[in-house]
Amino acid sequence: MFRKIIAAVLDFLTIFIIAGVGVAYFTGGLTQSGFSLEGLPALAVFAIIIAYFVVFTKYLGGTLWRRVLGVGR
Repeated sequence: MFRKIIAAVLDFLTIFIIAGVGVAYFTGGLTQSGFSLEGLPALAVFAIIIAYFVVFTKYLGGTLWRRVLGVGR
């Protein structure tokens, strides 16, 4: 159970950072301390996060960190 929680947290942080920086890069939301998104760009990041979990879990056999940590469904 502990590994499932760790995998979920690491998955969320990983995709949040990657999607956040990616969307911020294309929408001009990069700052010196990271990124700042509001409105539609922020909504796009959350849509990417949801899509990540759905697609990886349903079609690819598990998310990145679930596979790395060896957590089953």
